[in-house]
Amino acid sequence: MLSHLLAMPINIIIFGRLTDIAGSSLSLENVTDTNTLVKELHTLYPRLADTKYAIAVNKIVVNENTVLTEDSTVALLPPFSGG
Repeated sequence: MLSHLLAMPINIIIFGRLTDIAGSSLSLENVTDTNTLVKELHTLYPRLADTKYAIAVNKIVVNENTVLTEDSTVALLPPFSGG
């Protein structure tokens, strides 16, 4: 059962100028939390490591490590500006 959980795909939606680096969406397996997600993304897309972006899980921007499940909706968001 645990191996099934580790193989679950996490779908990621990408917005703004981040799509120039990683496309508009992707799916990753063996990603159980946002820290692991960031490491995997930076390995696959090294330019992301030098780019500021936020991660939202289920439409909530997260600033600390967050557990991901197969039902999680993850988004990469470029910096926001405005007033």
